[in-house]
Amino acid sequence: MTATLTYRDTIAVLDLGDDENRFSPEWLDNVDRLLDDAHEHGAQALVTTATGKFYSNGLDLDWLMANGDRADWYVGRVQALFSRILTLPLPTVAAVNGHAFGAGAMLGIAHDYRVMRSDRGYYCFPEVDIHIPFTPGMAALIQAKLTPQTAITAMTTGRRYGGADAHTSGLVDGTAPEGAVLDAAVDLITPLAGKDAGTLGAIKSTMFAPAVAALASGRS
Repeated sequence: MTATLTYRDTIAVLDLGDDENRFSPEWLDNVDRLLDDAHEHGAQALVTTATGKFYSNGLDLDWLMANGDRADWYVGRVQALFSRILTLPLPTVAAVNGHAFGAGAMLGIAHDYRVMRSDRGYYCFPEVDIHIPFTPGMAALIQAKLTPQTAITAMTTGRRYGGADAHTSGLVDGTAPEGAVLDAAVDLITPLAGKDAGTLGAIKSTMFAPAVAALASGRS
C-alpha cells in the first residue's frame, strides 16, 4: 500500500503505508503530493501514522546503493520533507504505530508532537551502528527537538527506545496501547486545530531557523 490521505473532520490523517515505508523517490513524491492535497483541502491539523509493524524504517538504502551518483540529490529530497514538516503551518503529531528507525525517527521528530505505541516498537537512531554519520541538517533537526543529554544518548549509542522509555526521555509526548495510537494522536491535536496558518508558520520558521538552514544546505 502506498501512502494515503483521509480526514477526521478538519484533521488530515496521512498514512505512510503498510510495509517498511522507506523513503523511495516515488514515496517522497506521493507524500509531497498528499501534503499539497491537505493544504488545498483546508486541513487544520496533520496526523501521520502507518499500518502494520512499522511507522517508517527511513532511507531506501537499496535505492541509494543502486543510485550512488544521485546520493546528494536524494538526501536533499529527504531533508526537504523534514523541513516541510518541521515548519508546516498546521499543528502536527506523529502517531508512531510501530518501529521508527533512522530517517523514519527523524520524520517523527520533525512533527510538533509524537504519540507512540506503548507495548511494542522501537524509536531508534541507529546511525552510529550502521556507520552512517548524521548530516549537519539531520543532526540539527534532532538537536532542535531533544534535550542535550537525550540527543547525546540517542545519537551516539544507537539506543532502542520502547514506548515508556521514549516517553520518559522526551522523544515522544505520550503513549497508547495497540489500536489506540491514532485516536490518542487525534485527541491530542484536536484542541490545537484552527490556528492562523500564516502566524503559526512564521513562528515555526523562526523557532527552527537554524535547523531549516542546515537542512537546506544539504540539498543540491
